[in-house]
Amino acid sequence: MCRSTTTVGATQETTTSKVCAVPAPTVLPHIQDTRHIAPADARELTKVFLLRLDALEEGTHEYQYVRNTLIEMNLTLVRYAARRFSGRGDTTEDMLQVGTIGLIKAIDRYDVSRGVEFTTLAVPYIQGEIKRFFRDTTWSVHVPRRLQEMRIDLARAREQLEGQGIHEPSAADLAAHLNMDEAEVTQALVAANGYDSDSIDRPIQASGPQQQTGLVADVIGSEDPALALAEDIQALKPHLAELDDRDRTLLELRFGAEMTQAEIGKELGLSQMHVSRLITRICTHLREEMLATD
Repeated sequence: MCRSTTTVGATQETTTSKVCAVPAPTVLPHIQDTRHIAPADARELTKVFLLRLDALEEGTHEYQYVRNTLIEMNLTLVRYAARRFSGRGDTTEDMLQVGTIGLIKAIDRYDVSRGVEFTTLAVPYIQGEIKRFFRDTTWSVHVPRRLQEMRIDLARAREQLEGQGIHEPSAADLAAHLNMDEAEVTQALVAANGYDSDSIDRPIQASGPQQQTGLVADVIGSEDPALALAEDIQALKPHLAELDDRDRTLLELRFGAEMTQAEIGKELGLSQMHVSRLITRICTHLREEMLATD
């Protein structure tokens, strides 16, 4: 395909020349196994196959062959991009799959007429799909995208501050370094805790002279039953203050000194049966008062 261009000089007559585009090849080289193609050869073959793909009608058998061959030849780009994210704990297989989606999008959207290297378009597409995969699927707790992206900025800022001698930078330090509001930084730090989770049944990983053994669940705090008892005692105090001296004495001897009803009867000159009825009445009264308060 050719197009005409016209140039007008200051003192010369108008001249016309023709610039011809590179024609799409009609016969493609035979590729027996794309895995054995050197990277330099793959780049040159990619140009040839992209030109042919642009000239073919979508949906034809040859179109599918050319497109599939382009995908197979450029899987090295996907593996290259996936290596940048290899330290994030996800399987390489998952990253290769989502990266291949980015490669396919780049092939389908590549415009040969622009004359841009295919890798210039393909690599950002591949990396974009992998980043989207991490953003949408790897967070254990869903948080807004804004806070997800701030996690990376905070990690970089923490590393820079630690390099300046500030160990364990505070939210205020990070906010000043990033020129952000401290409340927003605090929110992002809290949200970052939702990036990953782990089983409480995993072994403890400890280092140092005093190494711990066992499971994480063994060192996680649990509710102390004594806390509920302490709350009940505090709630009971005003109701105890309303009792007369004899009733408070009965309770103190029974539950404080842990005396039996017979021993209390001898102490106060009452029968054991009378002491039992009095304690039952007092406890019933206090229980009703507590329930009414709740």
